[in-house]
Amino acid sequence: MTREGALAITVAFALVLIGVLVWAWMRRTRRDSGIAAPVGEMPNDATAVASFRTLYVATTRHGEPLERLAIAGLDFRSRADVTVTTAGVALDLTGKPRVFFARDIIRDVAQATVTIDRVVERDGLVRLTWLTADATAVDSYIRPQDASAHAVADAIRGTLTPSQIGTDA
Repeated sequence: MTREGALAITVAFALVLIGVLVWAWMRRTRRDSGIAAPVGEMPNDATAVASFRTLYVATTRHGEPLERLAIAGLDFRSRADVTVTTAGVALDLTGKPRVFFARDIIRDVAQATVTIDRVVERDGLVRLTWLTADATAVDSYIRPQDASAHAVADAIRGTLTPSQIGTDA
């Protein structure tokens, strides 16, 4: 085989692989198109409790940390600022509209070690379980940069009612 022939085969294989990946992502976005991130601003009467620099990792089906959801606004990893308020949790991803998880849609906050794309030290991720508009429970994972996952989870947990903590939806 000539050098040009080997190069052509390699390029063709790479293009087919990229095509399959694009096709798979488009199917996933169609599958998850009914799920929407709770985009919006914090209520005017919300008081900030804490703020953290984080990395947003992924949103998955509840209890299935390896099943990524392609939710518009929460589909890709990003740097993020998390603001914990008396009314809920604001997630500001770089270049995206603010996502605000109101207290009434949050079902649990815990620590995790693994999710799609990310394995960290034990309990190094924060898992925020919330309900979509159609009452589907999903888990969003964040990786704190300047604080421990325990500190972030405790700050969020401190704003929830005892009946919300650990409620599996």
